[in-house]
Amino acid sequence: MKNKIVEILSSQISDLTKDELAQLIEIPPKPEMGDFAFPCFRLAKVYHKAPPVIAADLKEAIGDQPFLSDIKVMGGFLNFYVNKEQYAGQIIDRYCKSENYGGAASNGKTICIDYSSPNVAKNFHVGHLRTTIIGNSLYKIFEKLGYKVERINHLGDWGTQFGKLIVAYKKWGSKEAVEEKGIQELMDIYVKFHEEAEKDDSLNDEARAWFAKMEQGDEEALAIWKWFKDISLQEFIRVYDILGMSFDHYTGESFYMDKTEEVVRLLTEKGLLVESEGAMVVKLDDYDMPPCIVAKRDGSSIYATRDLAAILYRKREYNFDKCLYVTGLEQKLHFAQVFKVIELMGNDYANNLVHIPYGLVSLKNGKISSRKGNVIFAEDILKESIGKTLSIIDEKNPDIPDKEATARKIGIGAIIFNDLYNQRIKDVIFDWDKLLNFDGETGPYVQYTYARASSVLRKTGNLPFEIDPSLVVDDASMDLLKEIERYPQIVQDAADRYEPSVIARYSMDLAHAFNRFYRECQINVEDVKLKNSRTSLVKITRAIIKDSLSLLGIDCPEQM
Repeated sequence: MKNKIVEILSSQISDLTKDELAQLIEIPPKPEMGDFAFPCFRLAKVYHKAPPVIAADLKEAIGDQPFLSDIKVMGGFLNFYVNKEQYAGQIIDRYCKSENYGGAASNGKTICIDYSSPNVAKNFHVGHLRTTIIGNSLYKIFEKLGYKVERINHLGDWGTQFGKLIVAYKKWGSKEAVEEKGIQELMDIYVKFHEEAEKDDSLNDEARAWFAKMEQGDEEALAIWKWFKDISLQEFIRVYDILGMSFDHYTGESFYMDKTEEVVRLLTEKGLLVESEGAMVVKLDDYDMPPCIVAKRDGSSIYATRDLAAILYRKREYNFDKCLYVTGLEQKLHFAQVFKVIELMGNDYANNLVHIPYGLVSLKNGKISSRKGNVIFAEDILKESIGKTLSIIDEKNPDIPDKEATARKIGIGAIIFNDLYNQRIKDVIFDWDKLLNFDGETGPYVQYTYARASSVLRKTGNLPFEIDPSLVVDDASMDLLKEIERYPQIVQDAADRYEPSVIARYSMDLAHAFNRFYRECQINVEDVKLKNSRTSLVKITRAIIKDSLSLLGIDCPEQM
């Protein structure tokens, strides 16, 4: 309907493009003001007339339209009232004809998404949850839109920190302690290293020496490193299982170690690599960036080198249309440098490399730091949320079947929704009370709306899917239909902006619209056609709530 309004306005207004007209059209704040409104203020300078006069002239020029029941001038606005029955019929028809409403069939394109990527030998903490949750949602959004998505977990499994860990293990650890306590022991001795290194800087020299051994292929160093990596991966996969998430590839930094020589060779051949204070760098002064370091003074590689190697490998291996990197905002400069180097190497796909930053996660008492041991572990958060949810269920609805599975869906959903409801760039302060408050604008509220719709359908029985558009033109039904109509554009907007919060906020709007419909429109009535129509509207809404939450990585319980 909006597109039709744009068409008729475009036939009368030559000074604005169709896109400009579409951007100006508004949704009035009250139903009695119509369905769409066009502000005429921008045209006042062009036509040298007052906006109400312009609105009146446009109304007369447009005349009667079959898809509109009325057009009114309201101040400087031209307000459009759509033919509700026709409008409802079009939305219902569009939904029924789609096998994947809001999505698309395979488009033959591939997207790589690099996300989560925790550091080996460090416990999976709350800071890792953001990249994991955002990346998983983007994967689901792009998959719905027909892309083949390669989910890549670029583990932080290489670098000087492993030299530090080996030194710490040899000085203060033991095989028995690591086998017994696992990653917690590795965390403890890592913190111990930094405490001792503040008093004795020679420990850092020892750490650098052990990492150099790793890069040179020393058997002992690599055996210890691999042992630490295997222990860590088991921990990570356990957390991913709780979240209901998985990856296609666990190709961390170490995977690209034998591929960094190609990077150095190509940069040298293109005359991009120069020496600077003993290191090999690519100068980026012309782009207002510091140089991109490719090899350190001792010849060892750096993570920028490995990221460059990863891009070249992924392009060859997957021929991606886009490659997305979901990491913290603090890595903005790093990726700007890496992407610019790829461009300077002559790769026209550099513009399809996208850094997707997000804000920091912090505790009430400061930033998370694995060096100081000031962390909240992700597994503890998830289990605590599930446990608290189970207590609420025991108190409010103890007789529902499979309480543990329901508590898991609600508890995990609450954490995911809390993260994705606001724009990803905003910082998050981790607050137990706020996170586990299940009232208001929360995931459990949307899940409860789904459960309410499911309850309605259980009570009405197995009715045929039949909607008479003339029976769903009341204000509550129309508001719900408008939300249903928005879904395909919402999914596309979320993908275009790399912003799952678009879908999270839409799911809340849809839940609000449904609950109003539920309150104002009795569903289980004697009139068969009215009952079928309203029940079918419940079925559509329920399906879209489930689909929209699934795009966030959230499951829907049938009862709450």
